Amino acid sequence: MPWPHVGTACGQCRSSQLVLFSSQDEAQTYHDSTRAGFFSLLIDVRGEKHQSSHRLSDMPTILNLVDKTRDTWISQAEFMRPNRRVVNLSRIGLLFADLDTYRIPAMAGRDPEKLAASVLYFCNEAGVPAPSMLIYSGRGIQAKWLLEGTIPRQALPRWNACQRYLVDRLAHIGADPMAKDASRVLRAVETVNSKSGEVCRMVHVTSGPDGQPIRYNFEYLAEALLPTARWTIEQQRHEQSQRRVTKKPFLLVPGGKADNLRGFSGRQLAWDRLEDLRKLTELRGCVVEGQRMLHLFWQLNFLLLSGATNSKQMYHEAAALARELDPKWKSRSKELMTLFSKAKAYESGERVSFGGKDYPSLYTPKNDTLINLFRITTDEQRQLKTIISLEMARERDRTRHEIRRRAAGAIDRQSYESASLSRMKPWKSLGMSRASSYRAGKPAAPAAETGACVLHLKAADNEGEIQ
Repeated sequence: MPWPHVGTACGQCRSSQLVLFSSQDEAQTYHDSTRAGFFSLLIDVRGEKHQSSHRLSDMPTILNLVDKTRDTWISQAEFMRPNRRVVNLSRIGLLFADLDTYRIPAMAGRDPEKLAASVLYFCNEAGVPAPSMLIYSGRGIQAKWLLEGTIPRQALPRWNACQRYLVDRLAHIGADPMAKDASRVLRAVETVNSKSGEVCRMVHVTSGPDGQPIRYNFEYLAEALLPTARWTIEQQRHEQSQRRVTKKPFLLVPGGKADNLRGFSGRQLAWDRLEDLRKLTELRGCVVEGQRMLHLFWQLNFLLLSGATNSKQMYHEAAALARELDPKWKSRSKELMTLFSKAKAYESGERVSFGGKDYPSLYTPKNDTLINLFRITTDEQRQLKTIISLEMARERDRTRHEIRRRAAGAIDRQSYESASLSRMKPWKSLGMSRASSYRAGKPAAPAAETGACVLHLKAADNEGEIQ
């Protein structure tokens, strides 16, 4: 697949342009101060890290106030609440990889510009599109692929799949496997890296047709990064549903539990179930005291199962979910220890065998189990996406089938029967008997014939008078 032409980052003129790429310029390539939402900063103050969240509208002012002599990191995503946990994700406008090149013997000790050239070479060799930007973090390289527009929270599982595969492809040049989640913070441009004394700065920009950093269509990137393109997945699903056979797994992303369509679908299903449970609490207005841990436990279980977070971040995400359930509630971490153990087992690839089948270490309940557990009513199910009864699923399937038939030009049964009735038994559509319809609709003689008969009769009368 041909990627955009990549120039080098060396040269007096080129270097001068990149030096002028400030923290404001860099942040504004994936954050928009005109949007609603929040971004976060993490600052190291004498060995202690302090996190703060700010409105996007305040970003220009906040970044101008940052002390550039301190280690400072900025969130890559935008959030709907002033907290950078993934459960609060609103949108994200890039893919990224944090490359610890200093850990790779062949790349250690190179100057930033040569590191950038090496990264571009290895990206090309790995079949990865050229990064929009390469940022020297003080010891390694941050590679960022800017997107056209942003990815909404609903598409997070698909974004995660792309991130995982991207990091896997660049593992040989130091891609940090722990720095791939949507809540990640990366070093801010123009701030110091106290471990090396170097300043974080831009070292390469891949320009698009407009002279700005190139932006990629997300579907284009996904097709480049994932062995199986989205349209292929959808086509296979459609063909399999038509044949009404069991889905056959196929390769999607390498490694462990995420290597086929069922694995990818499972992560999406887990995320959708998390969203349904959050929607349920919203519909009910509140969660009663005895039900709070039940909601927190299952929401966190599905969050972990979706792959959007991991055991190391679990308790931070749990705190954010707990505040969402009840701002005054102080949840106890001890009650989540079992879930933490299962999350660790899930990440190591352990499976649980039951009834001759293998399942993930985390919980994968059926819909009926969740409906009974949370006592979800039929009216509530109508506003949920995945946690629905079999009857509700059939109802939705009939509706979808009906919509497809209408789009294909089919008419509804009532219209068809009405048309058939008018064609085969027209008197019924007129509300009269068959005989009355026949008499009312008996055709009159044509005007020409009627005139001819009148003239003939008159002639006959005249003939009689003459005689």
